[in-house]
Amino acid sequence: MHKKLQRIVVENSDTIIKNWLEQVSEKRKNEYTNAISEDLFQSTSREFVNVIFTSLDNQGLTTELDQFSERLINLGWPLSYITDGLQSFRRVTIDFILSRSEQIDSEHFSTVLDMVDGWVDPIINRLVNEYSGSWENTVSLQRVALQELSAPLIPVMKNITIMPLIGTIDTERAKQIMENLLEGVIKHNSEVVLIDITGVPVVDTMVAHHIIQAAEAVRLIGSTCILVGIRPEIAQTIVNLGIDLGKFPTKSSLRKGFETALELTDRKIVRSKEKDQTIEHMLSSLNKE
Repeated sequence: MHKKLQRIVVENSDTIIKNWLEQVSEKRKNEYTNAISEDLFQSTSREFVNVIFTSLDNQGLTTELDQFSERLINLGWPLSYITDGLQSFRRVTIDFILSRSEQIDSEHFSTVLDMVDGWVDPIINRLVNEYSGSWENTVSLQRVALQELSAPLIPVMKNITIMPLIGTIDTERAKQIMENLLEGVIKHNSEVVLIDITGVPVVDTMVAHHIIQAAEAVRLIGSTCILVGIRPEIAQTIVNLGIDLGKFPTKSSLRKGFETALELTDRKIVRSKEKDQTIEHMLSSLNKE
């Protein structure tokens, strides 16, 4: 970087910062950061410009720059705040240097542009790469979390598990359902699996096909699949589409499906006689009073 031009920038940093803050504040009125408080915006912008000047002698590669970008990412500030801010800083700095120049010719103008570009561009590249890597990592983690939550298999009793499904089922999610079912059945040694579609808004031919495939896969590894949560409108849709769900049991509610699962595993719900007698005694006592 041209030493003379660098000295001009450093010695007049207060003026350049003031001009830059005025420009970004004016731009903010109709832009992405208008929901951020004025105090926070001003303090963050001052920190931002200080970080820029700190990187003057390091080609944009400073610890302060990395720490600043990490804080902005964690706070959810948009990438455009940084890119637009740096472009504004580029223009403000170039304009100030040219205003202090005794003569402006093509060579001098080119020198100023090269100096400022060589200062600002590495910062932009570094911050954009930081943001891109951070968001890709965040999206990847969210995708994994959503996949885990999209088809959970819950063991509720020995040999009985439930898979509650909520939301739309597409091809990718159907694949996840199949994988979770097969792995979960083996892991929990399940004899019966209840697939609850109460929270599935629409059951069309594709959704029914995926569910049938999943149930058939469960049957092939020695377990029984019960489809529960069949609402009247879904039952009508299934009939109108001519979909055959006769290969495995269906129930209108999770309670009925669970009772069937108990029967299939040689168990049943037995009401306690002692509890009945206690209730009758309490009622009798109330009547006497």
